[in-house]
Amino acid sequence: MGTAAGLRSAGRTWAPGSRGISYLGIAAVTWAAVTRLEVGAWTYHYSDQGDYTWEQARNYCQTFFTDLVAIQNKQEIEYLNESLPFHGRYYWIGIRKLGGIWTWVGTRKALTKEAENWAAGEPNNRRSNQDCVEIYIKRQRESGKWNDEPCNRRKKALCYRASCQPFPCSQRGECVETIGSYRCECYPGFRGPECEDVVRCAKLEPRGARMNCSHPFGDFSYNSTCTFECQEGFERRGAGMLRCLPSQQWSAETPTCTAIACPVLSAPDRGELNCSHHHGDFTFGSTCAFSCQMGFVLIGPESRECTATGTWTGDSPHCEATACPVLGAPDRGKLNCSHPHGNFAFGSTCTFSCQTGFALMGPESRECTATGTWAGDSPRCEAITCPVLSAPDQGELNCSHPHGNFAFGSTCAFSCQTGFVLMGPESRECTAMGTWTGDSPRCEAIACPVLSTPDRGKLNCSHLHGDFTFGSTCAFSCQAGFVLMGLESRECTATGTWTGNSPRCEAIACPALSAPVRGKLNCSHPHGNFAFGSTCAFSCQMGFALMGPESRECTATGTWTGDAPRCEAIACPVLSAPDRGELNCSHLHGDFTFGSTCAFSCQTGFVLMGPESRECAATGTWTRDSPHCEAIKCSALATPKMGQTACSHLHGDFAFGSTCSFSCQMGFVLMGPESRKCTAMGTWTGDAPQCKAVSCPVLDAPSRGQMNCSHMHGNFTYNSMCTFSCEEGFVRVGAEVLWCVATGNWTGHPPACAEDAAPFLKQVLAYSSGTALAVAGIVLSGTLIALLAKRLSNREEKKKLLNPTSDLGSPGIFTNAAYDANL
Repeated sequence: MGTAAGLRSAGRTWAPGSRGISYLGIAAVTWAAVTRLEVGAWTYHYSDQGDYTWEQARNYCQTFFTDLVAIQNKQEIEYLNESLPFHGRYYWIGIRKLGGIWTWVGTRKALTKEAENWAAGEPNNRRSNQDCVEIYIKRQRESGKWNDEPCNRRKKALCYRASCQPFPCSQRGECVETIGSYRCECYPGFRGPECEDVVRCAKLEPRGARMNCSHPFGDFSYNSTCTFECQEGFERRGAGMLRCLPSQQWSAETPTCTAIACPVLSAPDRGELNCSHHHGDFTFGSTCAFSCQMGFVLIGPESRECTATGTWTGDSPHCEATACPVLGAPDRGKLNCSHPHGNFAFGSTCTFSCQTGFALMGPESRECTATGTWAGDSPRCEAITCPVLSAPDQGELNCSHPHGNFAFGSTCAFSCQTGFVLMGPESRECTAMGTWTGDSPRCEAIACPVLSTPDRGKLNCSHLHGDFTFGSTCAFSCQAGFVLMGLESRECTATGTWTGNSPRCEAIACPALSAPVRGKLNCSHPHGNFAFGSTCAFSCQMGFALMGPESRECTATGTWTGDAPRCEAIACPVLSAPDRGELNCSHLHGDFTFGSTCAFSCQTGFVLMGPESRECAATGTWTRDSPHCEAIKCSALATPKMGQTACSHLHGDFAFGSTCSFSCQMGFVLMGPESRKCTAMGTWTGDAPQCKAVSCPVLDAPSRGQMNCSHMHGNFTYNSMCTFSCEEGFVRVGAEVLWCVATGNWTGHPPACAEDAAPFLKQVLAYSSGTALAVAGIVLSGTLIALLAKRLSNREEKKKLLNPTSDLGSPGIFTNAAYDANL
C-alpha cells in the first residue's frame, strides 16, 4: 500500500496459501534489529529488540517501511496472531483517537462499526487518555483483540510495506493493496487492468450547427467537450455544450439550429393576408402581404418581413371603411345610426323619425355605399292637424297656433258670461294623435257647497234657484245640553261661497285636570277635552302608591266629582352598616324609600363580601343581599427549614393583623426578618427568612496526610465532621476527628503528620514530663525535638480545648485518655 492509495478496507483481500514467514536483519536500521513477515509484494515488519511509544513506533514504521499496520479482516488477525512472537507489552497498530473518533491514521478514515475488533469491555478509556490501540498477540484470553492504551506506553511497532509503487494504474485509478499483489480501481471514464483504456462516446454530427470540440483523452472520448453555435437568424435547440460521460453517453442530446420565430401574423379585420415562408411558418425570412375587402382601404404598410431578431418590419396595418358625408337629423326629427365599420362609413345605416306630433315625409332610412355616397333623398317632418273647434253657448273661444291652424301644439281657452261658471276644461290642446284633449265644456249657473247639520245640532234651509245655489239661506240650532258656537244662519253668494263660517255645537267644559306629581293622568273625552262626559283615571309611577280616588268625571254643571289624589313613594326596611364597615345612603323621595341607594365600604384591612350598593326597589324591597366585611387574607407562611414559627391571628388565620415570628434550631442562624405582619394589601412585610447553618473555618488536609469530611448542612458548617490520617511512614500528631459545633468553632486544632523516627521516638511521645523530653532530645534531630516540645508544651491547652466540659464542643465526646491517644 503506497501513500497515494492509502488504506482501504474494501481493497484488502485474503490469500492464505501465498503466505510464508522469513526472518531478515536490516543493517540500515540503527534503532533496533528488525524481523519481517513477508508474503510476496506485501510484507509485515516488527521491531524485535526495541519498544517505543505510539508516536515513536509510527515514526519508525514510516522511516523504514510504509506505516503502522492497518488490520481489516479476521484472516489477517489470525495470521498475525499465529506468526508473531508473544511480547508482554504487545504491539502498536495504526489506529488512534482523533477528535474523539477512532481513525485509521494511514488514510485519516474513521473506523467503521463492522471493522471493529475490540476486546470485551474495550475501549474503556480508563484514565481518560487512552487514545492509541494495541493488539493482543498470543494472549491467553481474547488473543488477536484490540485494547485502547495511553500513547506514552512502550510496545513493539507492527509495520507494513505497501505493494503499490509511485504513479501506479496509469494515474487513472486508485491502487488497492491485496495480500501478495495489488489491483487498480479505475476512476470514472477509464478501464483496463492498469486503467490504460479510455471510455469513448459516439461521434457527434450536428445538423445546421457549427461544432467546436476539445479532446483531452482522444477524439470523442471521456471528458471530451463540444460547443455549438448557429448562423444569424437561427437559434439553438438543446444544450450549448456536451460532455462525454463515463457511461459512454453524452451529457445531453445533440442540439439543432432552427430559424428564429416571429409572432404569428393574422389578416387585418376586413382584410386578407398572403405570406411566403422560407424556413418555416412565420420564421426568419418570411414575408407577408396585406389587402382589404371591397369598401375598405388599407392603412399602413402593404407588406412586412420577419427579421433575425424575431420581430417584424413596420407596424401592423389595418383596413378602414370608406367614409360618407356626415348626416344631420331633419327639423323636428331624430337621426339614429348604426356604424359597423366607423362613423358614417361604408355599411353605416341611418334611420329617421319625427318628434311627437310630427309625421315623416320621405324615406325612413339611408345607407352609406362603397362609393362613399348615401342612398335615397333627405326626408322632412310636418305637424299633424286636429278638427276645427267652436265656442260653447254663453261662452267665448281664444286659440294660439304655433305649427299651423288647429295643428299639433295649438291651444284653445274657454270662458263664460257673468252669472255662469264653466263646466269642463278651461282649455284644450291638439295632441300628436290629431285629437283634442278633454271634452267640450259648457256654462252653468254658480252653486255653493252643500251644507251639513252640525254635530249635536239642527239645519233648516230655503232654496230660491236650486238646492244650495245662489240665494239659498240656512238656519242652525243645537240639542239640549249643547251651546251654538258661530252664526245662527248663512247665505249662498254670487261667488259660490257662504257668508260667515260654519257654526258648531260644543259641550259644556270643566276645569282642565293635571296628573299628580310622580303620577299619570289618562282621560277619555267623548265631546271635547275636559268637557261634559269626560272621565279621567289616575295612576302612579312605579315605586309610588296612589292616595285618593282612582278616577273623576266632568258633570253637567262643569265641575269634577271627588277630590284631587296624590302619589307617595313606597318605603323599604331601614338598613344598617355591616360590622367593620360603613353605610352611605342617598334618598331621592324620602329616607329608605323607592329610589334610595346605599353604598357599603369596609375599614382598612377588610374587604367587602357582597354587593357594593343596594337600591330600594318599587316592590318595597332592597336589591341583592346584605354584604359583610371580611379581613384581607395573606398567603399561609411556611416554617423555615431547621426553624420554628409562632403566629398570632387577630381576625382569622393568616389574615390582616396576623403576626408571625421566626427562630432557628441550635447550630443555625436566622437570615432575614425575625417577624412578619399581614398588611391591609394582603401581603406580608419583609421577605421570607431562612435558617442557615453556622459556618466553621475551612480545614485543609495536613502535609503528608489525608482529610475525609462529611457535611450535613453544607461544606464546613454545623455538624460537619472531618477525619484525619497520615501516609505510611508518618504518624498523626493531634486529634483524629474534628466536629463543627454550634458556636462556629471546631472541637480542636487540625493535626499534623510527623515522620516516624524509631520505636524509641514512640516511647518519648508517650511521656508527658519535661525530663523525658530532654532525654529523648539526645537522639532526635533539632527540628523534630522542637516540634515535639511545642506540641507537649501546649498539652494543657489542648486538654482544655478537647475536655468534654468545654463550651466549644458537645459534653462527653472526648476523654483525657482519648486526648493522649490523639497526641
